[in-house]
Amino acid sequence: MSAAGSTVLIPGGIHARVRERIEAEFDAVSIAAADAALMTPEARAKISGIACATVITSDFIDAFPNLSIIASFGVGYDAVDAKHAATRGIMVTNTPDVLSDEVADTTVGLLLNTLREFPKAEAYLRAGRWVAEGSYPLTSLTLRGRTVGIFGLGRIGLAIARRLEAFGLPINYHTRTKRNDVDYPWHDNLAGLASVVDTLIVVVPGGAATEKAVNADILAALGPKGVLISVGRGSTIDEPALIAALADHKIAAAGLDVFADEPNVPQALMELPNVSLLPHVASASVSTRNAMADLVVDNLAAWLDGRPAITAVPECAGLDRKPA
Repeated sequence: MSAAGSTVLIPGGIHARVRERIEAEFDAVSIAAADAALMTPEARAKISGIACATVITSDFIDAFPNLSIIASFGVGYDAVDAKHAATRGIMVTNTPDVLSDEVADTTVGLLLNTLREFPKAEAYLRAGRWVAEGSYPLTSLTLRGRTVGIFGLGRIGLAIARRLEAFGLPINYHTRTKRNDVDYPWHDNLAGLASVVDTLIVVVPGGAATEKAVNADILAALGPKGVLISVGRGSTIDEPALIAALADHKIAAAGLDVFADEPNVPQALMELPNVSLLPHVASASVSTRNAMADLVVDNLAAWLDGRPAITAVPECAGLDRKPA
């Protein structure tokens, strides 16, 4: 089967460019949600590819007897049961690399906002308070003299590290295995990393292995001068523990772009004065999201045309040829 003759399913919402290209390049089918009951068995049998930005369960995967590839929009793919897909010989792809620089740039900006209170300072000016009350108060926190720990030194984590290294900051990191291509000190556990840094940047993917990895003990190890920045997945942070640590000044501040129950952000978190909050916008520029969309469709086209997938997820790397 050639890519042009393939039928690709879009369950739920997805980036407009993905939809436009799929409708132009494949036989496209859309349903309101990833619910197999919305399609007849005959319709499900025609599906060879899925493009998604939603949860894809093993049961949903099993409802499509001729499914060959699931192309997920985003670098994180914990919403897709990739392990199950791999057991069925189904390729799963994501969209790494094309968003690494954008997310790294945003992370540095979020860190500066958190430390130097730039959004608050702008609001102060816009409210006329500079004229009425004088200069904005000096910030108690600064980037100067800080030591950075990065939890997750993958593509994005390394891009963040390189940027902060240019600021003259020492970098430490924790990953499951030590990298051989960097000289930054490696820590074999997160608590050890948190105990030697005062700025912890969390950029690990979601999933059971990282759920609430940043808990009360890790925050305590970070200490009262500590700053937490989270740009990976909201599930990696124990939000009640973070709220308590911020309220009790067990850490100094936090900057968050991701949350456990998006778009719902805990009111207690929003009311804290020592946080900087963004609505999951780290990769949200037109150019980056278009590049992500193109990679979704290019993965579909390659795999369904019998060529290797461009960005197979690790669970499916061994399947990197379309089955005969």
